[in-house]
Amino acid sequence: MFARMKTPGPFARLRASALCRRDVPIRTAKDVIGWWEARRVLFNLIVGSAGILTCIVVGVVALGDEILFDGDFGFPDPPLFALVGILLYALCANVCFTAGWLVELIVQKIWPVESDRFATLSLSFGLIFSVLLTLAPGIVIGAAGMFTLIDHARHIRH
Repeated sequence: MFARMKTPGPFARLRASALCRRDVPIRTAKDVIGWWEARRVLFNLIVGSAGILTCIVVGVVALGDEILFDGDFGFPDPPLFALVGILLYALCANVCFTAGWLVELIVQKIWPVESDRFATLSLSFGLIFSVLLTLAPGIVIGAAGMFTLIDHARHIRH
């Protein structure tokens, strides 16, 4: 009857997006670096947005712990240390981003036919990994906060 069109998955859509797509093969080192660097700001905005979400979750859990349980969540003292950690994380993310075009230059010398495919795959995987890694503390701390809240509510009823 009707042929079902298979919709591409999220990874395929990411690879086909303007961020990760490469419409024309790139053969010079200058163009490789330019392609990657043209995407750095958007990469940082996406990963930074995940970081802001993580900070909000951690802040809400810490505030809830303080208000509801009179707990000491364990924020660094002074809180400036947390900001230093965030800045170091951002620096490391950008070093890894730079490694993307450095490795592509090596791939271009060894397997020139595969360098464009390598670039789109490595940027896509790198972005996904970076976002998930950035969200991980928020997920873990958010879940721990919810379990603590549920456990505390359970003990109040008994």
